[in-house]
Amino acid sequence: MGWVIYYNQDKTILNFELKEQLMKISTIFTTLLFFTTLLVSAQNISEHTLGLRLGDSDGFGAEISYQKSIGRYNRAEFDLGIRNSREFSAFKLAGVYQWVHNIDGGFNWYYGFGGGLGSANFDINDDNDGLFVFAAGNLGIEYDFDIPLLISIDIRPEIGLIGFDGFDNDFLFDFALGLRYQF
Repeated sequence: MGWVIYYNQDKTILNFELKEQLMKISTIFTTLLFFTTLLVSAQNISEHTLGLRLGDSDGFGAEISYQKSIGRYNRAEFDLGIRNSREFSAFKLAGVYQWVHNIDGGFNWYYGFGGGLGSANFDINDDNDGLFVFAAGNLGIEYDFDIPLLISIDIRPEIGLIGFDGFDNDFLFDFALGLRYQF
């Protein structure tokens, strides 16, 4: 590595290699600071929550939702419910592992992954009825009130692994509102 110094018309020193290295160092420092802030700024999450998760991609779904903290910033969510859309009705069990990060005060954002299984009855084609297995992601925001209430909005895209033949493109986009009691 050599230091090459160039002069411009104003007689100020411009060192292009030094400038490039300083940019790399500042980018690395900024990235480390960002990730450190994400890790440190998360707050404690409730030991248990129980409530409802309401919504679906193209119909109505209601799930009984339970969340259990696994660590200071992680939790597992289990949802058991029904789905009723224009094309099918289904009974479904889903489990998602989540990472929770604080935005500000009671606002948190979270993401995770998991999967589940269920049983579907299709209105048009009975050949696709039966058991299905899916993988899922999860992304959402929530507000933790001073009272033991937690409200969330999230998306849980689901992709079929087994028995998803009757669903469009083996993919469901699950959007929901959650209301949970914390204890």
